Amino acid sequence: MPNIKPISDLRNYGEVLRDVAVGTPVFLTKNGHGRYAVLDIEEYKEYEKMLAWRMLKAELDEGRRSGEENGWASAKEARAHFKGRYSG
Repeated sequence: MPNIKPISDLRNYGEVLRDVAVGTPVFLTKNGHGRYAVLDIEEYKEYEKMLAWRMLKAELDEGRRSGEENGWASAKEARAHFKGRYSG
């Protein structure tokens, strides 16, 4: 069951933070609507990794689609592209 508290409970932030653990974030409401989430730092790091993975996966999928639709670049063409782009 989600741990939901009004933002006014932050007056006693120590009690709010005691309820935060990996897998059990505290959701804070403002005027009865969800507004903030307080996460354990380890859970936040995992969240960032998951977002980075999703972005990478989307880019790889786009590259595959582009290759299938427009043809693949040879290794020689790829080397030339990156050499010109990153050679200072």
